[in-house]
Amino acid sequence: MESRKIVYRETGIVAIGVTVCTAVMMLVYALLGRFELSVLWGGLMGAVLSIGNFFLMALGTSLAADKAENQDVKGGSLLVRNSYMLRLLVLFVVLILCAKTEVFNLIALVLPLVFVRPTLTVVEFFRKKGA
Repeated sequence: MESRKIVYRETGIVAIGVTVCTAVMMLVYALLGRFELSVLWGGLMGAVLSIGNFFLMALGTSLAADKAENQDVKGGSLLVRNSYMLRLLVLFVVLILCAKTEVFNLIALVLPLVFVRPTLTVVEFFRKKGA
């Protein structure tokens, strides 16, 4: 149960970071005079995909760790691998479907997927030792 709390806390942190980065991205679009509705929709969809992907990854990893703790290392490893493949497939399909429409700006759609790593890096930099 404690591991689920960690998953929710870390997902919340990532959600805040991705949201801030997405807002900055939209601000840059606006400053460049390129902001339009498709940028807004692309940024929102990209942020949802990014946060959802992180949550499912963290949840899958937590479940795999629980399996490993119960001496089912092989099952945990299989869970992580299958989770990765399924998440990648779903992301790919959703991105392709979004790209087929003209509702989403493609760059604004894809960029939020990259915002998780910098968010985690900044959080780790400021995280206290032992916390």
